[in-house]
Amino acid sequence: MRGIAYGGERVFSIVKKTDPWQIAAMSKTDCVDILKALADRTRMRLTKALLEEEHGVNDLAAKLRISQYNASKHLRILRQAGIVDVRAIGTRREYFIAQPFRERLQKEGHTLDFGCCSFRFDQLPG
Repeated sequence: MRGIAYGGERVFSIVKKTDPWQIAAMSKTDCVDILKALADRTRMRLTKALLEEEHGVNDLAAKLRISQYNASKHLRILRQAGIVDVRAIGTRREYFIAQPFRERLQKEGHTLDFGCCSFRFDQLPG
């Protein structure tokens, strides 16, 4: 088993699967897009914050102590991967975890199992 460690915690595990049907049923695009988006520590932190509650980009930037530009850039990548969505409330934009992604997490618990690997959201860095 291999993993990416942040602060001594493994948040991503690659586990060899022997069932080829399970791997064939997995959406490769889904797996690749999500894992690419979550490969960055800032995007993992944004995802963790949005799992707790909806936020505007300025709130997220302040909470994570990053620039508004970087928060917007990373939120765009998370949105393209289908992890995050946005709604307009007047002139403000509220970001939240996209419904299909949230439903998948509710079904699978804190771990997304892609067949080839799994990703644990309960061990994301703060």
